[in-house]
Amino acid sequence: MGRMPQPAAPRTSDSHPADSHDNIRVQGAHVNNLRGVDVDIPKRRLSVFTGVSGSGKSSLVFGTIAAESRRLIDETYSTFVQGFMPNLPRPEVDVLEGLTTAIIVDQERMGANPRSTLGTVTDAHAMLRSLFSRIGEPSIGGPTAFSFNIPTTTVGGASVTESGKKNVIKQQVYLGGMCPHCEGRGTVSDLDMSAIVDESKSLIEGAILVPGYTADGWMVAPYKEVVPPDVPIRKLTKAQREDLLYAEPRKVKVEKINITYEGLIPKIRKAMFAKDVDSLQPHIRAFVERAAVFGTCPSCGGTRLNESARSVTIKGRNIAEVTALQVTDLAEWLRTIDDPGVAPLIGTLLHLLDAFIEIGLGYLSLDRPSGTLSGGEAQRTKMVRHLGSALTDVTYVFDEPTIGLHPHDIERMNKLLLELRDKGNTVLVVEHKPETIAIADHVVDMGPGAGSGGGEVVFEGTVDGLRTSGTRTGEHLAYRASLKDAVRERGGVLEVRGADSHNLRNVDVDIPLGVLTVVTGVAGSGKSSLIHGSVVGREGVVAIDQAAIKGSRRSNPATYTGLLEPIRKAFAKANDVKPALFSANSEGACPTCKGSGVIVTELGFMDTVSTPCEDCGGKRFQAAVLDYRLGGLNIAEVLALPVEKALELFSAPETKVPAAADILSRLEDVGLGYLTLGQPLNTLSGGERQRVKLALHLKEKGGVYVLDEPTTGLHLADVDNLLRLLDRLVEAGKSVIVIEHHQAVMAHADWIIDLGPGAGHDGGTVVFEGTPAELVAKRSTLTGEHLAAYVGA
Repeated sequence: MGRMPQPAAPRTSDSHPADSHDNIRVQGAHVNNLRGVDVDIPKRRLSVFTGVSGSGKSSLVFGTIAAESRRLIDETYSTFVQGFMPNLPRPEVDVLEGLTTAIIVDQERMGANPRSTLGTVTDAHAMLRSLFSRIGEPSIGGPTAFSFNIPTTTVGGASVTESGKKNVIKQQVYLGGMCPHCEGRGTVSDLDMSAIVDESKSLIEGAILVPGYTADGWMVAPYKEVVPPDVPIRKLTKAQREDLLYAEPRKVKVEKINITYEGLIPKIRKAMFAKDVDSLQPHIRAFVERAAVFGTCPSCGGTRLNESARSVTIKGRNIAEVTALQVTDLAEWLRTIDDPGVAPLIGTLLHLLDAFIEIGLGYLSLDRPSGTLSGGEAQRTKMVRHLGSALTDVTYVFDEPTIGLHPHDIERMNKLLLELRDKGNTVLVVEHKPETIAIADHVVDMGPGAGSGGGEVVFEGTVDGLRTSGTRTGEHLAYRASLKDAVRERGGVLEVRGADSHNLRNVDVDIPLGVLTVVTGVAGSGKSSLIHGSVVGREGVVAIDQAAIKGSRRSNPATYTGLLEPIRKAFAKANDVKPALFSANSEGACPTCKGSGVIVTELGFMDTVSTPCEDCGGKRFQAAVLDYRLGGLNIAEVLALPVEKALELFSAPETKVPAAADILSRLEDVGLGYLTLGQPLNTLSGGERQRVKLALHLKEKGGVYVLDEPTTGLHLADVDNLLRLLDRLVEAGKSVIVIEHHQAVMAHADWIIDLGPGAGHDGGTVVFEGTPAELVAKRSTLTGEHLAAYVGA
């Protein structure tokens, strides 16, 4: 009898060559402003990348590591599949080793598909559909019977098997849950006729209010041939009115010319309402937004579901009522269901919902359209999706996950980041908040400055090492703003009475004028509902948010702020030529790329490819235009300057352009000195977009400024500059209202309005109003506790 095989001794981590690949190695990275960066990032650890805005963090993490990981994964697909995917260039880097699959969890808002809700993007809705199909009363069919994206269809016909047997199907019904009236959208679109036609006027008096349809113009002429032009619209007969508004296309003669006549409504639907709103001219867009109204579907009451899906209940509630519950309430309701047959399904669903509550999104409901989530909410929703994933040993890349989070919620976010790491994943976080930097296993600090002054690793190691490193981040890590000795006196109040939008509960509050007011509270407590619902839109109120700036890839800070105009004139005057030569969108444009700097090649069914224009080298201007100089620089070189260098140029005695210097100094005031004048607007972060808008509004006469989280994307060192800017605004006679979570801004306020106590229906009330010192002394709210800890009280 042979010897029994002995169990192998457990291997140590060093005993197998496969266990030696513990780092992601980057050598010689030159993406954007990176200057040959070399860095080793430990795997299965949490690494935080810090540094001032524009120092190169995103270029290293997103532009190099994540981009190469995605490119290598794309190359594993078949050539056929790759034909439908974007063609990604290889990042400019000498060596990249040890990469794992990168999953990017960014701040991009989720697609605003009208069929997409919080429930559908997280699989919670799919699990609820299974639950209702199994234990709902009465039973009507499978999970698809409760889906608002699947219609009920009736099928009839014949099929023949291989053996020749014929099966006849008579009126087979496949159940779906879609409401047939609104097609599962919950809303039906309609036109506000009062915005299109003035019933009291006749055609010759200008009854048609559509832009371009002037009473004596060619667009209205056919209608005058068909209906009496001098009769007010309300006095037309039913047939005449139908002919004017809804007639089918037909030929009519106008001044002996045969033209196609069509009713006004179908005509403008095709010409204006069927197009992408953002592509329309501003005056037409304003009209479309005014005339298009969306109302709740009368058939389903906005639930998106047909009658049969709504008839099935569990414990007296149908699936529409369940998805409308706040996540915290939905979790409580699920815990009351005691049915062994569905216990595993309920357990999985509760795990998902508890993750939502843990991350601070318990105030949302599953029927919330995904396009209405803020950037921070969208990022946290994606995070919940990945927490339930069975994947391990992947690289998760986060872009400032604490944006939009109260200090209380940041603690929860940190727990989730550590949970992802502890599952065996590599977690890379680009972050400015000291609370998240503190939990890092490894820190990479980029700098020393921004733009061309950055692009280097100034520190790499532990958090304790960062504190004593002497870098800007290290110096400011322990920074704590102190409470003011004295606050400013108010100069009146802005009254808000009975505010009840979203979760607000009939809020009455007086917002002081002439001071810096900070509105705070946990995520979902009602801050934005209060300010955007009751303050923004009043006369003299200037709201500056983080929404995307409308514009094409030709738009940049110079064109958006009006800076290019005085620069072009200065170039024209110095060289005695026309200003139009110095615009890449006008006469000076390179003829090959039409001034866009790239050649866009349409490859049929494949992805569109953009390549730098070979004639102008991506500079966008004709070669002859680049011979004209101002202060030794041509127009392309000026547009490549960062704001701070351009300010020096246009403030110097020999190249002085006061109008340009004024705009540039405002851009520098808001902390954008590193931004280049020609950087495309669509590449700016949310915080940068808000600060560009703020720079533009600084010259306005509005008395009240509303800022929505202006510290977004700001390094600790730049928060000081922002506070000085807010002070300057108040001292110039403005009233400043800031929606903010950053404790440094709270401590610097003259007045604080704290909403809460919780989120969703647990919030919506004012839990404190007064000075920061009073808030710290009372410690009666979550904000008070965190602010007291921050200022060391």
